[in-house]
Amino acid sequence: MLISLLRAYINRETLVTLYNFLSRILNKMKSNAPPQDQESPTIDHPPQFDPSQPSIPISYPIKTLEELETRSYFESFHCPFNKSSVPLKPKSLPNRPRLLVCHDMQGGYVDDKWVQGGTNPDAYAIWHWYLIDVFVYFSHSLVTLPPPCWINTAHRHGVKVLGTFITEWDEGRLICNKLLATKESAQMYAERLAELAVDLGFDGWLINMEVNLLEEQIPNLEEFVSHLTHKMHSSMPESLVIWYDSVITTGHLRWQDQLNEKNKPFFDICDGIFVNYTWKSNYPDLSADVAGDRKFDVYMGIDVFGRKTFGGGQWNTNVALDVLKKANVSAAIFAPGWLYETKQPPDFQTAQNRLSYFSRGKPTNRCSLEQHVLPRLSGPRLEFIDGPTPDAIQFIVDFKEESYNGGGNITFKGTLEENVPFTVRLFQGELLLDNLHLVLTYSVKSKGDSLLGLSLQFSSVLSEKIMVLVAPSEMNGLSHKFSKMIMPSQVSKMASKWIINEGTVAMDGFMLTEIHAVCYRTKSTPGELRSEFRADDQDSAPAPSLAEYFAVLGHITIKNFSENLFFPPSTSWVTESQYIKYSSISQGFKTVSLKIIWKLKDGNDFLFPKYNIYVEKLTKQVDGNATGTLVDTRVYLGAAHIQAFYMSDLSIPAHIGSLRFIIQACAADGTCQELDDSPYMLLNVEEGIVLPAIIDQCRSSLYVQKLSGITVHFFCPSTQLAQSGPG
Repeated sequence: MLISLLRAYINRETLVTLYNFLSRILNKMKSNAPPQDQESPTIDHPPQFDPSQPSIPISYPIKTLEELETRSYFESFHCPFNKSSVPLKPKSLPNRPRLLVCHDMQGGYVDDKWVQGGTNPDAYAIWHWYLIDVFVYFSHSLVTLPPPCWINTAHRHGVKVLGTFITEWDEGRLICNKLLATKESAQMYAERLAELAVDLGFDGWLINMEVNLLEEQIPNLEEFVSHLTHKMHSSMPESLVIWYDSVITTGHLRWQDQLNEKNKPFFDICDGIFVNYTWKSNYPDLSADVAGDRKFDVYMGIDVFGRKTFGGGQWNTNVALDVLKKANVSAAIFAPGWLYETKQPPDFQTAQNRLSYFSRGKPTNRCSLEQHVLPRLSGPRLEFIDGPTPDAIQFIVDFKEESYNGGGNITFKGTLEENVPFTVRLFQGELLLDNLHLVLTYSVKSKGDSLLGLSLQFSSVLSEKIMVLVAPSEMNGLSHKFSKMIMPSQVSKMASKWIINEGTVAMDGFMLTEIHAVCYRTKSTPGELRSEFRADDQDSAPAPSLAEYFAVLGHITIKNFSENLFFPPSTSWVTESQYIKYSSISQGFKTVSLKIIWKLKDGNDFLFPKYNIYVEKLTKQVDGNATGTLVDTRVYLGAAHIQAFYMSDLSIPAHIGSLRFIIQACAADGTCQELDDSPYMLLNVEEGIVLPAIIDQCRSSLYVQKLSGITVHFFCPSTQLAQSGPG
């Protein structure tokens, strides 16, 4: 913890020296300390984390070379939950200066470690993915495995994700002695890393060797990097291995702050170099000269915390970016979580939007967002386009307002007059339609007479501009601003007040270049909430038609008219429960923990990118009713991105006889299967905690634990099969 705090304010060179000095003192004190009295009182410590035992799934790093060599991670209970569910279509990095973002936030594995979702609504997040080409998840553990939430999100936006392999401090030297003992050992550990990336679904590695080595170890180090690059490329086309500017060819740990003859041999055998962030103004040009036709593979580091970085980092991060733009090399932004960790005012969302505007540093059309429904559209980049005044409506990426289907929303709030629109650009790019008929779907939640439409800007090969408005109600006197107006049908209105609008757009031969949000109000209705108005102050009073405006945009989907989304019926699935564990809490009251697995009966391994998990609690059997009656409503438990979910300590009151777990499949465009049509698993809990038949089956794995007088009666890894649905 101390080292993590110091890293925020002390540069790396000083920290390495300080750490090694303190480590030697500590080891000396330990060796001179008298032996402890074995009968002296000890402090109770929580049990160590055992990855083989069932528990709430988390992401975690590999900390020892032995764990890597023995492949023990693959035997972990948590491993299947850490596999990404959104593949990245193989593609080369663009032939232009790129942006790499290195996460490095509070040591890693904070709120993002909870694979099935956390409870912190203010957790750190990145949403300006259209600016990013490569994302690195970083921690100071030996092998940093990116949590699936980062992999899935980045892949949706066409961004490659790298894990980190790092050796540092004195411990790192011992690791390298084993890693680089022979050519064969270097190859073996490289193969282990490649296997992890392929199995978990991320796209490569950042290699950071921050230790002093012997010069005779360098050939095996080069073999390690070269073999890892080869194995990654052969097993995952267009994957990346990037070298961090650290060890040089003599074996010394000497950050060069540029690409030169001392670190170029490593650059030559992998896909790029992440240059240390304390470079000088002429180093980008020098590095570009050394790289030759690979200058875009040179990622010059910029530490947002500052720490001797060029330009000072923080709110001056753009100073370094301007220099890199002129040198025509790539940038690597390190630790953008500075905003979050230092609580920059006024709040994290506002501060992050501000920093991203500074961080563009290159032409605004230089990046593309390639996702399932909006290929070659960059965004969201919120920008005022038209309206009475730029500050009439505030618009923000909002994670606190209840979302339509996970993630965030865009919230618009302020005051507007009737039929005076306020327009904000959301997306910008190039989407060639050819002869496609597109279905546009978007969700809105609003107050009063606040309405929200979408304006689509198209361009022809002759540069003809056409504006199409898709809006639920006409705006009087404003039709001249648009070439075409489409009134969408209201597909559904959800209990949570979300309204789903859908319209069809046909613009053969045109290119979709921009999407705007159009905020407007229709004729006032009695009793509507208005801005404060004092009759005795006519000069400062707003116009009579000025009123509060509030609307939330939940999602936008654009897909082919011919696409037919199919959800297999509940009878097509088989569900299974594993690792059932009951705990008695008080008289008649207990909890249950279990793993739920589902799969299609026909063996098809089709995977939806997301499954929402709900539970219904049913009363005990009455008059032959096998399932009892529903208590309260369905309760949302969490989300799964693979075909498995682990529930920990779900409470079961005394009058409950069974639990129905509902598994709701969700498609890539956010559409979800109706809950009543979704597969489910029924768990009978009425018989009590200890069942002789179950104990007989599980006697070899009987597990008893006492916690403050509470006894956990058994732990059963055997499975309970259940047909899903009436079939």
